[in-house]
Amino acid sequence: MRILDLIVNKRNGISHTVEELEWLINAFTKEQVPDYQIAAWLMAVYFKGMTENETAALTMAMAQSGEILDLSGLPGIKVDKHSTGGVADTTTLVLAPLVAAAGVPVAKMSGRGLGFTGGTIDKLEAIPNFNVMIDRNSFIENIRRHGLAITAQSASIAPADGKLYSLRDVTGTVESIPLIASSIMSKKIAAGADKILLDVKVGSGAFMKNWEDALQLALIMVSIGRIVNRETVAVITSMEEPLGLAIGNSLEIQEAIDVLKGEGSAELRHLCLTLGAHMLVLAGRVDEVNGGYRLLHELLHSGAALAKFAEFITAQGGDASIISNSQLLPQAKHTAEISLGTAGYIRRIESARIGHAAALLGAGRMYKNQPLDLSVGIILHHRVGDYIDSDQTVATVHYNDEEKLLEATEYLKPAFELSSEKPLKSPLVLGVVKYNSVDKYF
Repeated sequence: MRILDLIVNKRNGISHTVEELEWLINAFTKEQVPDYQIAAWLMAVYFKGMTENETAALTMAMAQSGEILDLSGLPGIKVDKHSTGGVADTTTLVLAPLVAAAGVPVAKMSGRGLGFTGGTIDKLEAIPNFNVMIDRNSFIENIRRHGLAITAQSASIAPADGKLYSLRDVTGTVESIPLIASSIMSKKIAAGADKILLDVKVGSGAFMKNWEDALQLALIMVSIGRIVNRETVAVITSMEEPLGLAIGNSLEIQEAIDVLKGEGSAELRHLCLTLGAHMLVLAGRVDEVNGGYRLLHELLHSGAALAKFAEFITAQGGDASIISNSQLLPQAKHTAEISLGTAGYIRRIESARIGHAAALLGAGRMYKNQPLDLSVGIILHHRVGDYIDSDQTVATVHYNDEEKLLEATEYLKPAFELSSEKPLKSPLVLGVVKYNSVDKYF
């Protein structure tokens, strides 16, 4: 086979065979084809799409590009969670220890930042000495002993996805439903969890901008899960405004700690409890979502979830004293308060602009493998529906470079849209997709 033929076929809308996709992924993983040709193929997929069978075949080829972990020897039903990506989406850092504190093992493989969204692995690297690249044996042992492990993609687990992931990030091919679905599900399959919960974001700060695309993505991933015998449930949630109030790696670690203390963003806390409740149902820990929500709420306010987070940090080599001393996290040299010069109700916060502004500061990548500044970012002080005065601070920017501050500020201010009347807010949880049902909540 020739990669050029596959590029041309996909450009012309011709479906790939299973054998072609297996060859392409194998050749790319072994570096037998160059990045620029894979980039051309990714763009062809972006414009021409893939059938459900193609997407499933691509997913399995990527999962099988490395080792597929066998966690069957560990007690309990192992559950994994994945978000399709959003701005200030710090759910994993709260949700994983919260669910583990309820006695449900969480085995998670996470990624780095993609486009304007932050990545869990980048955030965890803000914790001093935290090891995001634990080996297979440590991953399994941490699940056995602590009920929780999070690892980055490695050369041995879903390596094809790791390579494609970083290339998509810098080639304008992030927002492709088959590429998103295959990326997420290949990691979930390779990481070995028994059940999978997906948080599918929709809105201005997500890759899926409308309900129809989010539903299509959710249905494809749930279908792939069923094909490979991994029960999968997708919760579709709104990203019309940033989920939390912190955008930036060390800032989001601090916000996760605040939420685990029962404080912080109410929206982030509510979503973590909701997603966690679905994970408990998948694991058979509770019979229904409301009961799971109540149980997790108790664990949050008893301090059990925060204690599990400290245990998890220590188990992966990190310094858990950040929980009581946030100054141990990377700190930006300067802060700047941003006001809008006009008064009114915040009608809209364009999440993508907030995410891009944080990336311009250095919190996200502008090119492949760009090193991040883990200390910089943005703290929001208001949400949609709040009234602000003309001189009131809407955001605080944490920065190290004056030129980057100016560029980010120019991008940040237009993200806030004001009106004279208080707007209605859309619900946070929009629907739940299972293999045999779709529940819509709006």
